[in-house]
Amino acid sequence: MLLGVEGVLAPLESVRAWQWAWRPQGPLLGERHVQTVVRRSTRAWDHRRWLGVTGKAPPADGVALVEHLGETLRAIAQRSLPPEEGDAVVRRMLHPTGEVERYPEVAPELERLRADGVRLGAVSALPAESARWLLRRVGLDGELLVAAGDGPGPVLPAREALTAAVDRLGAGREATAVVGSLYWSDVRAAHRAGVRGLLVDRFGAWPSVRVGRLLSGAGLRTALGTLGAATPDEAAPAT
Repeated sequence: MLLGVEGVLAPLESVRAWQWAWRPQGPLLGERHVQTVVRRSTRAWDHRRWLGVTGKAPPADGVALVEHLGETLRAIAQRSLPPEEGDAVVRRMLHPTGEVERYPEVAPELERLRADGVRLGAVSALPAESARWLLRRVGLDGELLVAAGDGPGPVLPAREALTAAVDRLGAGREATAVVGSLYWSDVRAAHRAGVRGLLVDRFGAWPSVRVGRLLSGAGLRTALGTLGAATPDEAAPAT
C-alpha cells in the first residue's frame, strides 16, 4: 500500500499549519474561512496535477506546488502579501519546524495493516527531506518514503512515477493500492497506471465519489480487503 504523506498520514494545509506559517503570533485565523479556502484550493491543486498527468499542462512539480501554496495563502489573506512575506510563509509550509498535528487513527491502522502482512510505503509532493521530517514528527518512520517531489525522473502522479514507486515498494502492481487525499490525481491517476486507488477525503471535497472513499484513515484495513479492481469510470463521481 502506497499512502500519501500530506492529507493521509499527516496534515499539511490545516488551519493550525497555516496559522503557524503565516501568523504564529496571532491574530487567530478564522477556522471556517481557512477550511473553506483549503477545500476549494485542494480541488484546484487536484485539477492542476491531473492536467499534468493527461499532458494538458506541464507536470505539477515543485514550482507548481509553490505556486499553489501562494495562491492558497492569498485566498486565506484575501489580499496579495508583499513578495518577501508570501515567499517566507510558503517556505515555512514546505519546511515546517513548528508543532505538527497528528491524525490519531493513522498509527494504529498502519500497525493493523502490518500485522496482516501488508507492505507499506509513503509518497509525497513535498521535498524528500520535508516529507521524512513530517512523517517523523507524527510518530511514523521516515524510511516509509519511497517517492517525493524532488526525486529524479518523472513527477508524481505521472504513470511512470507511480509504477516506479510501486516497483520500489516491491509488492507488485496487482497487490498494491494507492491511498491519496486527491480524487483525480491520486485515485484516478492510480487507476490510469493499473493500480487500485482509495480516497481519504478529510475535507469532504468529493462527496459524490461512490467507490473507495473514506473520511479518515480509519477503516483502511477493511477497505483494502473489499477493494476491487475498479476502473476509473466505475469510481467517477456521480454527476
